[in-house]
Amino acid sequence: MIYKSIADRLRLRLNSSDYNVGSPLPGEKALAQEFGVARMTIRKALDLLVSWGLVERRHGSGTFVARKDVHHETTNLTGLVEVLRQQGKEVQSKVLQFEVMPAPPAIASQLRIQIDERIYFSRRVRYVEGKPLMLEDSFMPVKLFRNLSLAHLEGSKFDYIEKECGITISGNYESLTPVLADKQLAQYLNLPEQTPLLRITSLSYSDSGEFLNYSVMFRNTSDYQVDYHLRRIHPEELLTHPPENHCQ
Repeated sequence: MIYKSIADRLRLRLNSSDYNVGSPLPGEKALAQEFGVARMTIRKALDLLVSWGLVERRHGSGTFVARKDVHHETTNLTGLVEVLRQQGKEVQSKVLQFEVMPAPPAIASQLRIQIDERIYFSRRVRYVEGKPLMLEDSFMPVKLFRNLSLAHLEGSKFDYIEKECGITISGNYESLTPVLADKQLAQYLNLPEQTPLLRITSLSYSDSGEFLNYSVMFRNTSDYQVDYHLRRIHPEELLTHPPENHCQ
């Protein structure tokens, strides 16, 4: 539902360095204009933030940040190319499509930009040891990456963003869904139709709260394994070792 998506965007915003505990959020009218939705939708999104304990309403004053959400602090986000190269594997990217286009509503909403604002669209297949592993569609705001080129996409976007553009990638939202390969995906990945794939949507953001890249990826589940190491942070640890705030 759209109000849940907006709540997630606001959750990221209030965790950025632009907000402190006690900072006011924009009013419902301003937020409704920004996201292009009704005020009732914004109210439901704020209700979620209240239920999560992240914001509080003060009668006659507005909505204020009650606490930071440490669950969005990411210290070990690593790109696919970086991981596989560390394992000594040869990684190549074949760019199938690369163009500047106006942002459609769904993509503009993800990147928190205006509809029809200029974005880069790229489609590439990632190969490991000469075998197609993943198809990726990627969307990036032109205003943040004026000199993005085909050569950058043939390498590592993480390297380009951080080393060349000097932007710190602070974290990433991911959503994983199992799907079956249709005819087009099967051709791209050299697989039989109906082969199980992992569909991953990925939204990366900077330490200043800007959304940098939205990607939709399809990975071959028979050749790709994902292992997660999730460290539990106990309440007493937060009191003695608060999470770091990475700023540019």
